[in-house]
Amino acid sequence: MSLQVLTYVVVGFTFALYIGIAIWSRAHSTGDFYIAGKGVSPIANGMATAADWMSAASFISMAGLIAFLGYDGSVYLMGWTGGYVLLALLLAPYLRKFGKFTVPEFIAERYYSKAARIVAVICLIFISFTYVAGQMRGVGIVFSRFLEVDVTVGLIIGMGIVFTYAVLGGMKGITYTQVAQYCVLIFAYTVPAVFIAIQLTGNPIPQLAFGSEITGTGTALLDKLDDIVTSLGFNQYTSGTKSRIDVFCITMALMVGTAGLPHVIVRFFTVPRVRDARLSAGYALLFIAILYTTAPAVGSMARYNLINTIQPGDIGAVDGNLVYDERPDWFRTWEQTGLVAFDDHNGDGRVQYYDDRNSAFKERASGFGWQGNELTVDRDIMVLANPEIAGLPNWVIALIAAGGIAAALSTAAGLLLVISAAVSHDLIKGIFVPHISETNELRAGRVAAAFAILVAGYLGFDPPGWVAQVVAFAFGLAAASLFPVILLGIFSKRMNREGAIAGMLAGLLFTYAYIEYFKGLFLKWAGAPWGDNVAEQWLLGISPEGIGVIGMCLNFAVAITVSSFTSPPPGHIRHMVEQIRVPRHLESKQ
Repeated sequence: MSLQVLTYVVVGFTFALYIGIAIWSRAHSTGDFYIAGKGVSPIANGMATAADWMSAASFISMAGLIAFLGYDGSVYLMGWTGGYVLLALLLAPYLRKFGKFTVPEFIAERYYSKAARIVAVICLIFISFTYVAGQMRGVGIVFSRFLEVDVTVGLIIGMGIVFTYAVLGGMKGITYTQVAQYCVLIFAYTVPAVFIAIQLTGNPIPQLAFGSEITGTGTALLDKLDDIVTSLGFNQYTSGTKSRIDVFCITMALMVGTAGLPHVIVRFFTVPRVRDARLSAGYALLFIAILYTTAPAVGSMARYNLINTIQPGDIGAVDGNLVYDERPDWFRTWEQTGLVAFDDHNGDGRVQYYDDRNSAFKERASGFGWQGNELTVDRDIMVLANPEIAGLPNWVIALIAAGGIAAALSTAAGLLLVISAAVSHDLIKGIFVPHISETNELRAGRVAAAFAILVAGYLGFDPPGWVAQVVAFAFGLAAASLFPVILLGIFSKRMNREGAIAGMLAGLLFTYAYIEYFKGLFLKWAGAPWGDNVAEQWLLGISPEGIGVIGMCLNFAVAITVSSFTSPPPGHIRHMVEQIRVPRHLESKQ
């Protein structure tokens, strides 16, 4: 069976599974649609949360950026994993005890203000649409390669699948669909990793293969990788180039952003009890760790295989480069997507893959006819292309296609439902039509979800960056806008509505403006003038991926200051804050 036919069979089967689950668990009430009727078990919720969390950024892009950044890519591992500890300890059980449908609803009641609810919805929409742009790019990448269709067609197919189980099933349908998607994506991620680990090191456990010797060489994988990347002018794989302050800020922004992401927080509203919310976070962290501890091995093995394919002979020698006309099949197929490109600067018909930015290497390379790097490889393809580069069986390649699609669609569905709930529950019911019937609210939620899918698809056509980078921007926006007011809302009785509103606006506007200015998040003219010297213009040396920490500090400072100079919250609000934190054994007395 050909790879294309096998891919259609595997991906088609998973789509049928997802749609079947959505029909079986169709939402019949607003409780089902928004929070799955609060009847999800902690283990199932942990799996669903892990699938919701392990988006295209985790499955497709994270190992790819580790492959190209090396040590610097570890900030994503630390930040995205550590955030769940904050979430489990500081937010999840308290928000579940509060017992509402959405994050803006919590903010509205805690800060006794419709205006605060509207501002929270605005923050949520900024975060969610930024995040979903990365997911739709992931959908496009997977479909364009493995189903051999145009990116536009692939996005439309993905939008149709998400529409079916997000709009029809709501949170109930999404939850059980995400359980299935977790099983698909984790199997799809680990099986190729095991194959390649055995192939390179003889060790079937990727986490151990990461520190093992390459078979027959007596040299450790990472030592060999350091050797070959520096020979090509790239930075040493196991050493970092980012400044300490930028590493700290990116890691902190990702950690805190995790605890402020509305589509993650809402998952803890779906379990029966407060205790289950904390258990869900623990299970989610365990399920996530399987992929996150495998990613560094996948990244290093992918980079090693890529370079050995492009440089089959002596590195640095003219005849050591791949002859373009003899390029392998994987190279040809990925060229068709535009995500791998060759530009023969010196006309010698060989692929010269070196670092253009290394001035010391330029002088040495000019001696063998080098006129600049000739190969462009999109980092987002590394996980998907790795099995092909390694020559693995077609069924493994088809499996990883299904896993990549599952990762992108699971998170996209969660984000779209959060946007839908923000419009139908927080704006329509909470602000404009408070007496709307449950049937009409459910209908409005489905219409809002359908509209959000159309916007998400549009963003997927022309995303503002590679997947993990765009997702990092969303985390920064979450850290700067929602996290401080949620945390203060739980632990500070003095925080009032004026402080919350001012803090959210200050954090969101500062962080969004900074990202837009340097990266052109949605305005394509922004970020263009800086060129290669952009890092010199960053505030305190902090990149746009890490600026959410400064936005968070600004949010805290503004919120606390404004609250200090305005009236304290009413007595019943201070009492409510006390009640949220009552220990579990006293909960029955509430």
